[in-house]
Amino acid sequence: MTIVQPRETIFSGPVAEQALAVLANAPVNEDYRHLVLQADAPFTLAQPGQFFHLLCPRDQIDGAAPYFRRPMSCYRADPAQGRLEFLYKLAGRGTQALGGLRAGDSLNVLGPLGKGFRLHTEWRHILVLGRGVGLATLAPLAEAAAARGIKVTAILSARRRDLVMSAERFAAAGADVLPVHDEDGSSAPERIEAYLESLVRAGREPDSVFCCGSNRLLRLLQDFGRRHGIPGQVAVEQQMACGLGMCFCCVRPFGDAAEPEHRRVCWDGPVFDMQETHAC
Repeated sequence: MTIVQPRETIFSGPVAEQALAVLANAPVNEDYRHLVLQADAPFTLAQPGQFFHLLCPRDQIDGAAPYFRRPMSCYRADPAQGRLEFLYKLAGRGTQALGGLRAGDSLNVLGPLGKGFRLHTEWRHILVLGRGVGLATLAPLAEAAAARGIKVTAILSARRRDLVMSAERFAAAGADVLPVHDEDGSSAPERIEAYLESLVRAGREPDSVFCCGSNRLLRLLQDFGRRHGIPGQVAVEQQMACGLGMCFCCVRPFGDAAEPEHRRVCWDGPVFDMQETHAC
């Protein structure tokens, strides 16, 4: 195992690269899978919002392997059980190759990488809003908040009712869970906005809001935060090459739209201030 000690201002601890044993790789539904790896420190020390760079295996049909690693948010890092978990969608060639992993196989993993979420000790209530695989990023945040005595409201969005994931995990962390989906229109931005405004009217507005997995929901929370002076953070999803800040493949504009500052998502993020983030 190779361990690199990075600058303290960027990561919470050391970064390692190692082939980890696959314990399970089971379907969650027709689109998503849950991958469980056997791991120890530093992998299991990943903080909510950090990610790992996965070296996808070779295709079982033609023997080819995707050239670049795939960045993937950590779904759970469990030092006590020695497990590292990911929730991912079967989409392109890389994730399809991941879908072929079986218990007993190995997967080369690099991480933990990036800057994670920040929780302030004075906060008493946060709201998380995620869609699809973005819920994998927000579930560890909800658990970390609950461990600090911070109340969590979780709005979980998906295309269909059966694709709403992790509701039980959010509930187990004590969150107030609101599943929404496209089938009945409950996931429409105007419906979610009405719910957010009802929290304000009831005196239950959050101290901060968090988002991952949807640009339209990011815009909604940005508008909501500006209206009510509520800060927020967003975990940005972006294609990457090295994942270490060297190649500048994942650069995006942030800040003032007229004179934006270009930052590397892998190195400066992937978690950014919500109001500084430009929705694509």
